[in-house]
Amino acid sequence: MIRDVQRWSEFETAWITLQKSDYVDNVRLVEGMYQLARALGKFTVDDALDGIEKNIRLAAVLRHVSKTP
Repeated sequence: MIRDVQRWSEFETAWITLQKSDYVDNVRLVEGMYQLARALGKFTVDDALDGIEKNIRLAAVLRHVSKTP
């Protein structure tokens, strides 16, 4: 149990700030998550392009939405 939440938050912020992002590690993580999803049956060849039309339409609509304050 964390007793001093503010101290923990400061530690967490400092630790995240000191961590350098590494492209190779990030790609390795994404590849691992993709392989896990495939193993769990979440991404199959049958549904690879399922819903692509909807995503393209949504992207087109969002591109034309003006930024809100």
